[in-house]
Amino acid sequence: MLKDITLGQYLPGDSFLYRLDPRVKIGATILSLVAYFSARSLYAFGLLTLLTALLVFLSGISFRVILRAIRPVVAVLLIMGILVLFTTKGAGEPYFSLSVFSLFDLEIYPEGIARAVLFSLRIVLLVVSTCLFLTYTTTPTSLTDALASVLSPLTILRVPVYDFAMMMTIALRFIPTLAEETDKIMSAQKARGADFSSGSLIRRARALIPILIPLFASSFRRAGELATAMECRCYRGGAGRTKLRVFRLRVWDLLFLFLCGAILASVFLLNTWLPTGISL
Repeated sequence: MLKDITLGQYLPGDSFLYRLDPRVKIGATILSLVAYFSARSLYAFGLLTLLTALLVFLSGISFRVILRAIRPVVAVLLIMGILVLFTTKGAGEPYFSLSVFSLFDLEIYPEGIARAVLFSLRIVLLVVSTCLFLTYTTTPTSLTDALASVLSPLTILRVPVYDFAMMMTIALRFIPTLAEETDKIMSAQKARGADFSSGSLIRRARALIPILIPLFASSFRRAGELATAMECRCYRGGAGRTKLRVFRLRVWDLLFLFLCGAILASVFLLNTWLPTGISL
């Protein structure tokens, strides 16, 4: 169900990841993104998988919650995995070959299977690590202040850094809210006799119109209410604002960031020293 989506939610807790400086979490997220997309070796993927599992352990968040975070991207993974599977050509004989109306051939090579599996694994690791660093273990207020602090050098160029950070945080915060709203609208439409699971693809697409219209109306109404509430509280961006929590880097924050950098370097070394011969 859409209401079970945990992406964008903060889960209260008290573990090692919760106590990290939010700015360090943002830096670790960037380094992990580079590491995931730079991995070209099976050994590098194995290292990143083990480290992500260790990250889940350090967060103290249950594995069931992690699975709920992956659920929204399963359909995308299946579609992209199939495309990668059939578009990858190998040097040897294919495992499977089928001619479609004599126009093109669908072939499955060992390299295609490896690329599809590792592509899906890369996206799963990316989603899990991003959720652990940025949403599950970091409050929206801390995330906003951390983004504004990291991007503060751009204020020299007159970039509205704090407004940008606030927009990013609000967008993440309203993902579960909109998912819950969509679930309520779908339940209401089903109670009125709407059918979203049968018929052709075109019919199913048309059946979504009674959902999209009230969802957009609800989203604009929530946006207006939020803007009014912020104006009533005299919100004027970051100018002259004080912070309840002042960030201070500690020893373990720097050590964790250094460890993330060492992992990124290890990925590049594994790509060079232990290549797999598969273009990933």
